[in-house]
Amino acid sequence: MPPPRLPSRPPSSQPSRLLLLSLLLLLSATTSLSLNQEGIALIHVKSSLTDPGGILSDWNPADDKPCSWTGITCNDSTTVTAVNLPSASLSGPFPTSLCRLPSLSIVSLSNNDLNSSIPATISACRNLTYLDLSENYFDGLLPSTLADIPNLVYVDLQYNSFSGEIPPSFGLFRRLETLLLTNNLYNGSIPVILTNVTTLKELSLAYNYFLPGPIPPQFGNLSNIEHLWLSSCGFVGTIPETFSRLQKLSNLELSYNSLTGPFPTVVFHLRSLYQLELYNNSLSGELPKKDWSKLPALRKIDVSVNSFTGTIPMDLCKLPLASLGLSDNNLHGPIPESLARSPNLYDLRLFDNSLTGPLPNDLGSNSPLQTLDVSFNKLFGELPTSLCEKGQLFDLVMIENSFSGELPASLGECKSLGRVRLSSNKFTGEVPGVIWGLPHVYLLDLADNFFSGNLSSAISGGFNLSSIIISRNTFSGSIPEEIGSLNNLVEFIASDNKLTGGIPETFFKLNHLGTLDLSKNDISGQIPEQIGSLKQLNELNLANNKFNGEIPDEIGNLPVLNYLDLSGNSFNGRIPSGLDNLMLNKLNLSNNHLSGPIPSVYAKEVYRGSFLGNPDLCGGFAHRCPQIVQSKTKHNLWLLRLIFVFSGIVLVIGVSWFIFKYRNIKNAKSESPLSISKWRSFHKLGFSEFEIIHRLSENNVIGSGASGKVYKAILSNGEMVAVKKLWERSVKTNITDSAQKDEFESEVETLGKIRHKNIVRLWCCCKSGNSRFLVYEYMPNGSLGDLLHSTKRRLLEWPLRFKIVLDAAEGLSYLHHDCVPPIVHRDVKSNNILLDEEYGARIADFGVAKFIELGKKGSESMSVVAGSRGYIAPEYAYTLRVTEKSDIYSFGVVILELVTGRKPIDQEFGEQDLATWVHTTVNQKGHEHVLDPELEYESKDQICRILDIGLLCISPLPMNRPSMRTVVNLLQEAAADGRLNTTMNKDGNSSPYYEEDSSDQASLV
Repeated sequence: MPPPRLPSRPPSSQPSRLLLLSLLLLLSATTSLSLNQEGIALIHVKSSLTDPGGILSDWNPADDKPCSWTGITCNDSTTVTAVNLPSASLSGPFPTSLCRLPSLSIVSLSNNDLNSSIPATISACRNLTYLDLSENYFDGLLPSTLADIPNLVYVDLQYNSFSGEIPPSFGLFRRLETLLLTNNLYNGSIPVILTNVTTLKELSLAYNYFLPGPIPPQFGNLSNIEHLWLSSCGFVGTIPETFSRLQKLSNLELSYNSLTGPFPTVVFHLRSLYQLELYNNSLSGELPKKDWSKLPALRKIDVSVNSFTGTIPMDLCKLPLASLGLSDNNLHGPIPESLARSPNLYDLRLFDNSLTGPLPNDLGSNSPLQTLDVSFNKLFGELPTSLCEKGQLFDLVMIENSFSGELPASLGECKSLGRVRLSSNKFTGEVPGVIWGLPHVYLLDLADNFFSGNLSSAISGGFNLSSIIISRNTFSGSIPEEIGSLNNLVEFIASDNKLTGGIPETFFKLNHLGTLDLSKNDISGQIPEQIGSLKQLNELNLANNKFNGEIPDEIGNLPVLNYLDLSGNSFNGRIPSGLDNLMLNKLNLSNNHLSGPIPSVYAKEVYRGSFLGNPDLCGGFAHRCPQIVQSKTKHNLWLLRLIFVFSGIVLVIGVSWFIFKYRNIKNAKSESPLSISKWRSFHKLGFSEFEIIHRLSENNVIGSGASGKVYKAILSNGEMVAVKKLWERSVKTNITDSAQKDEFESEVETLGKIRHKNIVRLWCCCKSGNSRFLVYEYMPNGSLGDLLHSTKRRLLEWPLRFKIVLDAAEGLSYLHHDCVPPIVHRDVKSNNILLDEEYGARIADFGVAKFIELGKKGSESMSVVAGSRGYIAPEYAYTLRVTEKSDIYSFGVVILELVTGRKPIDQEFGEQDLATWVHTTVNQKGHEHVLDPELEYESKDQICRILDIGLLCISPLPMNRPSMRTVVNLLQEAAADGRLNTTMNKDGNSSPYYEEDSSDQASLV
């Protein structure tokens, strides 16, 4: 019997059956490959964050557990105990889903882009022991519930934007050993409540905005503290006696506060102290003579920039110190011999005191000395032969002492040397030939001594040399031909010696040479025509030598030359016409045998003394040229005979020309509603004022700012110019100071006298009614600021940025050092640095520039602050005293912009500006944390070095900022030397080191 047939299903039921089957299959697959609850929590974390780098791409929900995912650690292959995702470029709020992981003990999310505030619900992470959220963008108040996590041992919240006061609940931590709150925006009182956390081993509150006040004595309760970092916390007074209880303290940092009184002797109770930082306070009195032996662990001490007096304690120098900083005090007496016996000493800085006597005889023989700076003291005697015995000496700086004798030959074996400054001493004898050719030296300063002998041909080995300064010695012989192999040479200053011979032709291969000073020697011969190849030459001084022949016309082809002194020689012939191409700030051709007329270009008051002692010169400031008088007498009769013949022709031509010109002027005026009342040009022009005015339409506006609109004008000859039309309010200043010029007059007065490759050219200016116009060369690539802070930033690769910053520095250096009187720009910023078609940089916008009278030593009071927010030097804002140091601060900010790619004012800095943010970040975290990620890693060393130069420029104390001439030298040295030349600063970070120089104010040494 056949089996019964099952009834067939209607066709409409088939899809439902397939769907059910699919669900059953999916359920079966999910069951076999189900992600555990901890993995699901981490998937929620992933969904709450933005992950542009794909770091979390292997967090796969198809896995059964997350233990193999990036950044995840499990204890038994199933339970998540740690999430480590530092430097992963993650952004978004704090991922609260992490607290769903019941065994999570470690969270490290440092150096990301996390933002917003930390939620109070973080206390749900009950088993956390380690929390690192540093280097993010968290803001707002700290959550008081953080202290509710019972087992927290390590909390790092540095480098964020937390503000307000530290919650009182933070005094309730039970097991906390490390609390790092450096570099935030806390602005309340010093959190005394933290002293209740007696388990603390490391506490860092540095670089915040706490209210000024004394150091709370309650800090003495931190009986387990080992590292206490309280720099720049607003402390006044002295260290309380309660600190004597801190027997485990090894690192005490109180720099950049306002501590006063004598040296805090309570320090001698800190038997475990390894490093003591009291740099930059207001401590005074003598350093204690004894009790230093009570600190057997002390290796590093820096009490520089205070007002200590007395002698260097011998008891201190008996310790096995590694770093000793006593600079910028009022110490006197000798340097103790015992200091040289330390087996660890690598950094010795004693500059700017009144120390006397010789250096310790065996200094360097027992220790790996790297930095020795004893400049600006009263030291004498010969240099020890052992300074570089360990082969690590890099900085040898002894400016302005009374050292004598010959340089030890052992220095010639010191291959590690990079910077040698021995100027203003009493050294004698010949410089050992090997010293000239040291391979890493880039600054060799031997000026103002009694050195003799020849310049060695071994100089060819000094391929890193960028500055050679040997002036005011008794060097003799000729300049070696080998000097032409120094491709990085920027500065050769050899004035006031006894050099003979001629200028070697190899000199003219030095494409980067900017300064050549051979004055006051016995050099003879003619100036070779190849002088025209030195396109970077800014200063040429050959005065008081024995040069003869004619002055080569090729000097007029030097595009950036602004200082030319050929006086006191035997030059003859005419003044070459090529000099008409130059606009020299200083010209001196006096006391030669020149003849012929003085060029009309130089027949100005500023050049009155430039031609004295040349009796055969005529015209200008001299007597009338006799040949001109003779010519007139000879031809008078001829002119009288012909005048009637040509009078008719002249009359017809004159009338015709007048009618033609009148019609053109009338037509031009009819085309423009403006009429020109004044017109002044500073260069030979191929266009008229009416053509400029006619092309000012709103369609051609390329910029607008506080001073006026800027138009792009394409002239009939195809040339492009930029025309700035000043707002009337810029013309009619409301400043009552009668000496204050309006912006138009200031810019005309300034730019009209300048010709420099890194200063924008002012072609001409004109006035029309109440409107005033300035016509400049057109810069096709706009301003540095516009390019740097736009989507085109990636076009600015590091070599181009470096070129721009060096160009701009040379322009400012010209204003400060080569103009008479000096010019302070007062509004240096990236938007006032314009870029030509090859991205060459030129300083622009001199509307608030100021000539500084030399008699006022570079300082003058202003009626109002000029400049732009984020660029203004702090002392200028407070005192209205303008100096060249104000420009240097602003330029430092420009350097920071180029290195970081960030604007000077940005919301992410909170109440800080770029300068403050970079300074604090570098001091605490290092250079790499501020560098623009668009920059290539291969140039990191040089980028960091330029960053250090920027940090020098933004020093809070104007006297500590280098001069612009020094900045140029430092930049050129950075270009010449690929290595990062640094010394260790007080915080253990790398930074260049500088000192005050009597001739150059602040010089890197």
